[in-house]
Amino acid sequence: MRAAFPDFRLGNVLATSFTGTLSERHGNPVERIPTPHRLVDWLAVNGLAVDSCTPAQLDLARELRESIHAAATAAALQDALPASAVQVINDCSVLGRAAAILTPEGERRWRLSSASRVEDALSVIADDAISVIAGERDGKLALCASPTCQAAFFDTSRSRTRKWCDMNTCGNRQKKARFNAKQRKNPRSAE
Repeated sequence: MRAAFPDFRLGNVLATSFTGTLSERHGNPVERIPTPHRLVDWLAVNGLAVDSCTPAQLDLARELRESIHAAATAAALQDALPASAVQVINDCSVLGRAAAILTPEGERRWRLSSASRVEDALSVIADDAISVIAGERDGKLALCASPTCQAAFFDTSRSRTRKWCDMNTCGNRQKKARFNAKQRKNPRSAE
């Protein structure tokens, strides 16, 4: 029997979804890629299937994840990007051999090297992070309003005023907390 792992939080932006593999950073952290095989699973779900992953490659992936999180957080706060995070992102970007391809449906997909190495997939994630952090895409980096999460996410809403990294988790938790606090404060409103 396989061990149960927390579900992946999937989003529309590869780089910020990747940083979401560690959630609740300011509460009780939830590691969603605790093993090399779980990283292989996450990559496959995101169209970056690889053959295998070693513990060293998992360490590299986590280092990239934390570097993207640090740089995206700084960008969202309009602070200077941490030099060490920029270095890791750039190093991972040039590390792999991946090529953008156009599907018959007109969508962009990635083709990894014939060996399907983790480094190839990480280079795609790093490339995505560079385009987001550099402001090359329509949207803005923001931080989740949940005090236990504060994840960086890419806001593509029309008004660019989204508050939560994920409405189904952080947003829903905050709405429930506000509702419960209101009920405790005014118990008659439930009648």
